[in-house]
Amino acid sequence: MSTVTDQDLAALKYPTGRFVRGTKATSSQRREECIALLEAFPAELHRALAGMGEDRLDTPYRSGGWTVRQLGHHLADSHGQSLHRFKLALTEDTPVIKPYKEDLWAEHADARKLPLEPSLSIITGTHARWVVLLRALSATDFERAFFHPEQKREITLAEALELYVWHGRHHLAHIIGLRERMGW
Repeated sequence: MSTVTDQDLAALKYPTGRFVRGTKATSSQRREECIALLEAFPAELHRALAGMGEDRLDTPYRSGGWTVRQLGHHLADSHGQSLHRFKLALTEDTPVIKPYKEDLWAEHADARKLPLEPSLSIITGTHARWVVLLRALSATDFERAFFHPEQKREITLAEALELYVWHGRHHLAHIIGLRERMGW
């Protein structure tokens, strides 16, 4: 029997590595790369989930982790929140955002039982709107920020852009990694 190490657990929890706070899409080239990644994300997620039956959707991506179903619903919740935060930062002077308890949201009946189609539709629509908004922003707009009260700091839209590219890839890697480990 093999022993699971702390390093193995960290690799399962953070398959793409941890987000480096303060990473910012500061060049126009990097911003466009990030926007293209956000634009492609819904199709990548659909491909990663293709053919997964209900039993597989209820499989945790790691011991103690969320199920694939919870991940899908979390992505809809989180990316919807992010679009909202971008719009707040663009229309108010450093607004204080409302954090939410994502772990508790993932325990609600909709996240645990609902088929993924409604959340996949939300993700597709959110990303379509987000990409149009992002492509219309100036370099100065990306310097606008919101204040995160739990982190007690301002987060610029250039950093939030990088964070949500990482966030999507992070959870996509959870799903793909699970499929590879399980031979699905």
